[in-house]
Amino acid sequence: MLLIDQALTRRAAIARPIQVGIIGAGTLGTGIVHQIMRHVPGITVAALYNRHIERAQRAFQQVGADHAAQARSVAEMETNIKHGRPSYTDDPTLVCQAHGIDVIVEVTGTIEFASGVCLAAFSHGKPVILVNAELEATLGPILKHRADQAGVIFSGSDGDQPGVTMNLFRFVGGLGLRPLLCGNIKGMQDPYRTPETQAEFARKWDQAPNMVTSFADGTKISFEQAAVANATGMTVAERGMTGLHFDGHVDELVHAFDASQLEAMGGAVDYVVGASPGPGVFVFANSSDPYVQKNLKLYKLGDGPLYSFYTPYHLCFLEVPSSIARVVEFQDPVMAPLGGPFVEVVAVAKRNLITGERLDGIGGYTLYGEAEKSSIARDENLLPIGLAEGCRLIRPIMRDSVLTFDDVELPPNRLCDRLWQEQCTLFSTSHRPTEQPLSEVP
Repeated sequence: MLLIDQALTRRAAIARPIQVGIIGAGTLGTGIVHQIMRHVPGITVAALYNRHIERAQRAFQQVGADHAAQARSVAEMETNIKHGRPSYTDDPTLVCQAHGIDVIVEVTGTIEFASGVCLAAFSHGKPVILVNAELEATLGPILKHRADQAGVIFSGSDGDQPGVTMNLFRFVGGLGLRPLLCGNIKGMQDPYRTPETQAEFARKWDQAPNMVTSFADGTKISFEQAAVANATGMTVAERGMTGLHFDGHVDELVHAFDASQLEAMGGAVDYVVGASPGPGVFVFANSSDPYVQKNLKLYKLGDGPLYSFYTPYHLCFLEVPSSIARVVEFQDPVMAPLGGPFVEVVAVAKRNLITGERLDGIGGYTLYGEAEKSSIARDENLLPIGLAEGCRLIRPIMRDSVLTFDDVELPPNRLCDRLWQEQCTLFSTSHRPTEQPLSEVP
């Protein structure tokens, strides 16, 4: 972080800010605009896309950028960038094509749409930072492969729990310890929550009801932990993770896990409900060095074999500018898949479903998501919840049953399905990536 602030200060001093294109002006996208334009020297929002262009325009107005102008072509956007004028647009391809933009930040939470944005950005030589755990967990491996082919960075972001976890994971590994459990702290979980039950909370905080529902029903945390697993080489102990309910401090949870079992698995991702400090993340690690063990006890981290490290917060859009600087200034992705997937998020029926019913996907009325080992998911032909939206059921499904590809008819001509097949084919020789084993990840 100290390197980041110095790098941005230098950019601000020479009036050469990082030019950012943001895709999505929802709650998080608008928050990123606010943070950059109000509080971060050395970065500027050059362009903001939103399907409803008025919301993108309003995001600039809220930070006093009344000089922002609509861009209807690449030429208009390039002219705006040259004159220091932010652009808003309802055409995402302009943001990906404009030469003056240094990096794309994708914040829509979509799968199909966001996949296309990523490929367009790669084709124009632009790195992509995702604030989109849904896409990262579903198609992250193939998108990382495509980014590598294009010679650009594909990265998750600081601020969201997966990025915060990865920062902690790297810190703990840098101490010479071996991370064995990457955990997430939740306040509640109920897989049967719907946009109707979450409507009041969504209105209060100006958030989308389906997004809030995905938080409450466990789908979001499944995506987040799958993304962490795929970036670290870890797995899940069981379908859906163990999800312990615990009302004490997270440090006390070191006694709830068996270090030797975690080591045999190659490490695991999990979550806990009700622990403090929440909402935060934690990493449990061990050390085989007696000298280190002795001094960890001296420094009040306990007797082992597991030692607890935690970050007691995640600050969402407030931390995204750090990701931008890391990627552009230091070519340091916050997180990215190691190779093929270790963990997927599979679709589970939220209620009894009938033949012919259309599935509404993430944070809806029909499904919730659970993390599962990729090897099991592929052996059983399980349907990823990231591909479920718009699928038509061809047979009835009982509540809490996991759906398979054989249960549905996919919508025609979707990019996400083609990328999914490409991902499965590319990594078919192994369900595990080969770039780095867990013990060698920095």
